[in-house]
Amino acid sequence: LVQLVESGGGSVQAGGSLRLSCAGSGHNISVFCMGWFRPASDPEREAIARRSSYDHPIYADSVKGRFTISSDSARNILYLEMSSLKPEESAMYYCGAGYFPCRLVVDEYTYWGQGTQVTVSS
Repeated sequence: LVQLVESGGGSVQAGGSLRLSCAGSGHNISVFCMGWFRPASDPEREAIARRSSYDHPIYADSVKGRFTISSDSARNILYLEMSSLKPEESAMYYCGAGYFPCRLVVDEYTYWGQGTQVTVSS
């Protein structure tokens, strides 16, 4: 069991950057597959990035080259660096923790934070 709390959301103009944080407690997040998610029409939540301790991060095509997922194991925090943000990316962003296989598949994540709101203005 791990508890996750996101922070770092806010308002930014189009083309701007934000860094989201996801603080874990109760367990070291390095043992999990960790991902970032946002709402989508179908499926209801889109996996946009994931990382694990044993391979390279994977990104959805929609964010590849603009977003970077990373973690600080000493602080037990997962990050999402977002750049070149677009207005249509305004959403609640969630972090999730799951077990293997570690893919961009929402249903494979078990633990969720409450989300942090990102608003991108044009």
